[in-house]
Amino acid sequence: MFVQLRPLDKVLAGFVLEVKGPGPAGSWITMESTLNAGIAMAEAMQNQLPWLEKVWLWVTFLGDPKNLYLFYFPAAYYASRRVGVAVLWISLITEWLNLVFKWLLFGDRPFWWVHESGYYGQAPAQVHQYPSSCETGPGSPSGHCMITGAALWPIMTAISSQVASRAHSRWVRMMPSLVYCTFLLAVGLSRIFLLAHFPHQVLSGLITGAVLGWLMAPRVPMERELSFYGLTSLALLLGASLIYWTLFTLGLDLSWSINLASKWCERPEWVHMDSRPFASLSRDSGAALGLGIALHSPCYAQVRRAYLGNGQKIACLVLAMGLLGPLSWLGHPPQISLFYIFNFLEYTLWPCAVLALVPWVVLMFSGQEAPPIRSS
Repeated sequence: MFVQLRPLDKVLAGFVLEVKGPGPAGSWITMESTLNAGIAMAEAMQNQLPWLEKVWLWVTFLGDPKNLYLFYFPAAYYASRRVGVAVLWISLITEWLNLVFKWLLFGDRPFWWVHESGYYGQAPAQVHQYPSSCETGPGSPSGHCMITGAALWPIMTAISSQVASRAHSRWVRMMPSLVYCTFLLAVGLSRIFLLAHFPHQVLSGLITGAVLGWLMAPRVPMERELSFYGLTSLALLLGASLIYWTLFTLGLDLSWSINLASKWCERPEWVHMDSRPFASLSRDSGAALGLGIALHSPCYAQVRRAYLGNGQKIACLVLAMGLLGPLSWLGHPPQISLFYIFNFLEYTLWPCAVLALVPWVVLMFSGQEAPPIRSS
């Protein structure tokens, strides 16, 4: 018999908080009223600022954790190898942590809570869903805010360092940090607008992501032995599986969020398999293994000491983006088990293409000879 527990973030914040007011007894606020305030905020954003709809949709796309792997990682890597590897490493570790947090916190998402709560039986909230609303995992903390905030930290610090060495104005030196904060705030607001997250889930994601980025950026492993990356990939898989089966054995129904998303999403085609919790796990473990394979491949050994000019770096990025189409064909089989396997393969191959294959092809076609490989 499985027990669908009350979301833990609701339980933790459900302890009644006394707020001193004009009356002698004060007023009492429960988590339900906090969630109701989140729905009211989304309702105001959708109905009073409808002209920003396309902006929020575009911002939430830019903040999608998948784009960290598919765009931000190669763009950062061709600008700076160390920063690019940091973006990939922090992305896969932070996404794994986000998955575990969501399993443990059981956070509701607004697009189903507005129906399940019973708050709006007499006066339904004037909100509507979007294709990006119907994610199937629990909602706390926000993955868009947490994972993207952590993974963009090394990019922000690298740009800040470059600007600080050239600019004398304090305001100019602060610009990378301000852009970073503004972008993440916009991502958080877009998630509220889309009914994907409540404000407190966005806030927890922003704080956790910034802290993890600050902690992990100086500790990114660079060119470790292949066994390190293989064991990391295995540890991510086994660690998440152990947590999952432990909670399953304790009687917790971890498919509760998938059931609610399928029940309350306005259109079945908006419920995507790549938003399932194990989809992110296959992505993370595949990327960890792919990073190790890429760093120990013959192609990478030939190009790691080569100098790439700006034109060659742009050519690498264009070629890498061109490979996204063929690689994406691996990720969409209809069977869920095959989807996880092919998703793992896709994100294993992607670092190999970005780090090794694409630079090697560009060097070969540009007629530039790679430096000789030095034996270590």
